Amino acid sequence: MPKSDIKNKTLLLQEKLGIKNPMAVPRLSKIVVNIGVKDAVSDKKNMEKVLSILPEITGQKPKVARAKKSIAGFKLREKDAIGAVVTLRGKRMYDFFVKLVNIVLPRLRDFHGVGRGHFDGHGNYTLGFTEHTVFPEIDLGKVDKVFGLEVVIVTTAKNDKEGLILLEMLGMPFQKGQDGKKI
Repeated sequence: MPKSDIKNKTLLLQEKLGIKNPMAVPRLSKIVVNIGVKDAVSDKKNMEKVLSILPEITGQKPKVARAKKSIAGFKLREKDAIGAVVTLRGKRMYDFFVKLVNIVLPRLRDFHGVGRGHFDGHGNYTLGFTEHTVFPEIDLGKVDKVFGLEVVIVTTAKNDKEGLILLEMLGMPFQKGQDGKKI
């Protein structure tokens, strides 16, 4: 996003929310993309696949998420690798957000907008995907297992209303009317 475009949107948002101090205007803080691998303990190849998929989607090397404690029912031991996480900030964050809004979401089948009910009470928005194949960087010919992923958009908004207005101004396509729970 060009800096002049961001400045114009900041001024509009400041006016819309009635905030006097321009430093108090909500903005994007970071975007966290994570994939949980349910059978990572039994098949180590799945973890390797996820660690190769996330850099293609985000453009950044993922961090391995490890189990915090052992759970016998899931055959899980402490410090076992169970997923991968990428935290995007700055230019990469805005590039990913633009790609998400303009390319990925319109590619979804029967897409009528994202639900308004996915805010956490502090202005942060969580979006879940059942398939990682909706991203244009993924070559469908090489996919043998489909993974779900979660995208968390963290803002500096104080509440859900401010977060909703911020994301609407940035171009997030929200549903008209009722809440949708899953994409």
